[in-house]
Amino acid sequence: MSLFKKIFSSQKKETLDKGLEKTKTSFFSKLGKAVAGKSKVDDDVLDNLEEVLVSSDVGVDTTLKIIERIEARVARDKYVGTDELNAILRAEIAGLLSETNDGDVSDIQIPKDKKPYVIMVVGVNGVGKTTTIGKLAHRFKNQGLKVVLGAADTFRAAAIDQLQVWADRVDVPIVKQQMGSDPASVAFDTLSSAVTQDADVVIIDTAGRLHNKVNLMNELTKVKRVMQKVVEETPHEVLLVLDGSTGQNAFEQAKQFTKATEVTALAITKLDGTAKGGVVIGISDQFKIPVKYIGVGEGIEDLQAFNKHEFVDSFFKI
Repeated sequence: MSLFKKIFSSQKKETLDKGLEKTKTSFFSKLGKAVAGKSKVDDDVLDNLEEVLVSSDVGVDTTLKIIERIEARVARDKYVGTDELNAILRAEIAGLLSETNDGDVSDIQIPKDKKPYVIMVVGVNGVGKTTTIGKLAHRFKNQGLKVVLGAADTFRAAAIDQLQVWADRVDVPIVKQQMGSDPASVAFDTLSSAVTQDADVVIIDTAGRLHNKVNLMNELTKVKRVMQKVVEETPHEVLLVLDGSTGQNAFEQAKQFTKATEVTALAITKLDGTAKGGVVIGISDQFKIPVKYIGVGEGIEDLQAFNKHEFVDSFFKI
């Protein structure tokens, strides 16, 4: 590994450790109270642990799965001390994440055999969708890739303006039309422009509203169909952006969007400002969709490729 990569990797891990600090502090404070005065893992400890996991936004179903696995281990080993609980929890959470995520990615990257690689970004307003697009564009550009943005969230003028700000900041081209334009038309123009420019990556922003799921479904389906007239089998990735600080509300949004369109990857933002980082574990487990990116700070470099090994290590770092 080059010196630059080592420094970057070290900085990335420090940012992740810092970004999960509130979640970790809250979780271990609750866990400490759950096992206070206990030397072995018994029914009382498991009941308390269940409460800790649910209140940490891991989600009820995922929590029950973790508890069942620990119960099986206690039954098998006959005696499990509370001092072993951290290591057991760490192993079980890593195991759950392994069932969905490859977890070996160390940097944000795209397949080299698809050009342009088309990412359609979905999510409600306010979750950090535009910021995520901007940060992704920045990272791709720094890798020497040619990036084109498409402002297909034509429902709000602010959405187009915000994407323009990021396009200017990152210095990448943007394709846009007036507010109220047909989103599919914007997507078509964006891909046509990208092909003409021999672009490597296209990132399409889409409307962030859920007030009518049928309309959303129809709109996203139309956008996909029109894009495929320019580049077959697009989009290559449908990225759902969720705000980690909203906890259980993020679960509900994931549920609604996965019903409205085929989501292939998740980005979970704003983990640095919340104690609800456990939501990453629950959403990954419940929806069986890879968490691809996590936002752990406001800086332009603070969108990270999700790596389960690094995440679990930071989560359980004392």
